[in-house]
Amino acid sequence: MRMSKVADDRKNAPHCEGEGQAAAPAGSPALSRREFLRMAGTAAAGAVLGGCTLLRPEPTPQSPDQVQLVYQDWRTDWFPPMVRQMLEQFHATHPNIRVFYTPDPEDFEEKVLADMQAGTAPDVFQACCSFFPILVQKGYMLDLHPYVEADLDQATVDDWDPAQYRSFFTREGQQYGLPKYHGALALYYNRDLFDEYGVDYPDESWDHDGYMAAMERLTDDRDGDDETDLWGSTLDVSWDRIQVHVNSWGGHFVDPDDPAQCRMCEPEAMAAMEWLRARMWDDRVMATPLDVQNVSTRQAFINAQVAMVEDGSWALKDILTGANFRVGVAPFPAGPVRRVTLATTDGFGIYAGTRHPDAAWELLKFLTSREYGRAMARANFLQPARASLVDEWISFIREEFPGKIADWDIAAFADGHLKGYSVTAEVFANMADAKRLAYAAWDQIYKLGQAPVEEMETVCRQIQEAQEGTE
Repeated sequence: MRMSKVADDRKNAPHCEGEGQAAAPAGSPALSRREFLRMAGTAAAGAVLGGCTLLRPEPTPQSPDQVQLVYQDWRTDWFPPMVRQMLEQFHATHPNIRVFYTPDPEDFEEKVLADMQAGTAPDVFQACCSFFPILVQKGYMLDLHPYVEADLDQATVDDWDPAQYRSFFTREGQQYGLPKYHGALALYYNRDLFDEYGVDYPDESWDHDGYMAAMERLTDDRDGDDETDLWGSTLDVSWDRIQVHVNSWGGHFVDPDDPAQCRMCEPEAMAAMEWLRARMWDDRVMATPLDVQNVSTRQAFINAQVAMVEDGSWALKDILTGANFRVGVAPFPAGPVRRVTLATTDGFGIYAGTRHPDAAWELLKFLTSREYGRAMARANFLQPARASLVDEWISFIREEFPGKIADWDIAAFADGHLKGYSVTAEVFANMADAKRLAYAAWDQIYKLGQAPVEEMETVCRQIQEAQEGTE
């Protein structure tokens, strides 16, 4: 997710007691998150922490040698109840470890970096996409490779998408994460609108030419006010969502052999980014964020503002619950050079400053287990990181929405995983500056339509300069 689907989850997540705070009983002073993290390492923490932002089983007698860990993860409404139930299982099998769950703060990236710099970060946490590599580049991640080598069998590793698994390694061999779930991009489409406009449903034969032709036929002024109110498709203007198009044109953001080399301004990358810009601002068949009043891409689809949306398996539950029309899904359209789809790099990691690395590893193994993956798949249809759970995941979806997806090819989301054409976010050696520069340009190019794609030539030079000294 996020950042993709995780970012959507955070924006839609409920607020509890104030941003970044753990709730306290009535009459007690509110605890800041940093105070909570300091106190969670002491026996006194159990006496003062409660409420909706700290979820744990009922207190049990603690032995002097019991280790206490803080685990930070999503705050979206379905997640905390699942965590509570699963941590009960973990505590039952690990009586010497006590885990305190705390939800991600609202300003996730800013606050996570601040907490890590201050030494008050959680022991175990989730991160993803283009942000996760920034944490390891700044030295905040524990190297998991020795633990994996000693404690995970090859069958477990082989169950994960190789592209996703490899994304959690630095070029120097440090392993900073393990897969949380396997989010994959596909193409959702509104079957009712396709039927109304006489457009054939998308399938695995679609390329970007067919995709564009369908967008043109589905874009319309439906209420006759001389203003477009239905667009053919839309996408999130974000690092990995643009990159997947660049990859399908045969290009790259980052040189695969050198993370300090920018390739954004090469012809293949420029052609892919121009294709997106032209659909938004020349043809006006792909909705910009302004066109849909800055609602999330999935909500624009649910609202029938767009006939198609490039979104991931992480959006399944929301779309199936919210849509009042027949929904279809197809593999991501092939590009001029190859077919790719995104494998998100949502993963779990351990803070390098943890006082209890061995206990944190025990928790991390549990979070990446089949049981935890199955629980997330059942609770909110998160596509499992493990290929061996895909059939169960599909059955959960069919059980809950038998009428809406009777003839769906749900496995389209797993197609890249199972057939080996998934790609992951490409990462610069200095990712923080690269993101800052690219997003500023994309705001002008895609969101506002005030700059040509040629602006990326300047951006690529700036990104290149920002990499100096990182080789």
